[in-house]
Amino acid sequence: MSVEVYSIGEILVDIIPVEPGNIVEGKKYEVHFGGAPANVAVGVSKLGHKSGMIGAVGNDPFGKFLIETLKNYGVDYRFVKIKNIRTTLAFVTLSEEGEREFFFYRKPWVETADTQLETSDIDLGEISKSKVLHFTGFALSYPPIRNTILETIRRLSNKVVISYDPTYRSDIWLDPREAVMLHKEVLNYVNFISMSLDELEAFYKNTNYKEIARKLIDEYENITTVAIRLGAKGAYVRTREVEVFVPAFKVKSIDTTGAGDAWTAGFIVSYFLEDNDIKKSAIFANAVAGIVVTRHGAITAIPERRTVDNFIKNSNIIIY
Repeated sequence: MSVEVYSIGEILVDIIPVEPGNIVEGKKYEVHFGGAPANVAVGVSKLGHKSGMIGAVGNDPFGKFLIETLKNYGVDYRFVKIKNIRTTLAFVTLSEEGEREFFFYRKPWVETADTQLETSDIDLGEISKSKVLHFTGFALSYPPIRNTILETIRRLSNKVVISYDPTYRSDIWLDPREAVMLHKEVLNYVNFISMSLDELEAFYKNTNYKEIARKLIDEYENITTVAIRLGAKGAYVRTREVEVFVPAFKVKSIDTTGAGDAWTAGFIVSYFLEDNDIKKSAIFANAVAGIVVTRHGAITAIPERRTVDNFIKNSNIIIY
């Protein structure tokens, strides 16, 4: 099977506490696979489609762990390059409600591997054979990976569906205005945007998601689909023809790490790969994310396809 979806950007290790609490309270931590685009790649694979990851890891045990994890989940890792530098780390702190904050060992604080992806590390001809290329705004924060992604989406625009998640993390942007500038630049090339309410606030100082989605569709002829992830409330999706709000499934959340990435993977699979309508696709994505938040970890929490289908079936939601 050829690769249908490539993700490009950060691949890193999440260090996650076993119990909620402050990062320095001496609690036990677990090592987890992480990085938003890498999570999406694994999600697409677990949901039954062929995915590939494009990124850089360190020449250390963490880097080997990340590559081995991709391999174990059936993700094509040909374009994951090993750099002679340490793998990027993200310490995750959890609240009692399962909400998370991030503390990064990465630029601008220390030099690590994920930023070191060069244009020469990838094969645009091979990537152009896929259906979707997914990337994040997180990876745009520092060169050389910033330049690699910008060059890639410019050259593959109109050849594959360009999918974008801003994945804004204030800890890595010394100047938030630079994040806004780069966000505006990539909007000229993307076709699908998946955003959270926090990102609407960061980039637009406005959480009126219907207004922002409408403006994006109106102002950028290349943008065909805008999805706003509303957390426990559900999701809103707009295209040029239709808009839908789909409420979230009622579940008990224990860890929201990776839930947005799982939602995006689910939507890409249903809408862009399987050609379902946006309502059915949003319900499917809500189900994937709804299952994820009831489990610990990011990719380990992503369910297999059969689990998602049974979850929707048992909820008695009409999706047609």
